[in-house]
Amino acid sequence: MAERKQRFVLCIQSGSYQSSLEPRKIYRIVEDPDAETRRLLRVVDESGEDYLFPAELFVPIEVPEKAVSAFAITTSSL
Repeated sequence: MAERKQRFVLCIQSGSYQSSLEPRKIYRIVEDPDAETRRLLRVVDESGEDYLFPAELFVPIEVPEKAVSAFAITTSSL
């Protein structure tokens, strides 16, 4: 089975989530079609946990394949 391409977004504003989101920061998102129909994105933070945020706080971006591994969470990086 082919591996699904990871998706990334750039935070353009933190809105009322100033303690959780950092503008100008790149986040990985988890596919969640149900959330996306409600205009929400499931965003992964530095701890590896994912949370729902309004989609209007982000813009989708393309991350070069060589840089994708920099967003992987491993137990050695925590």
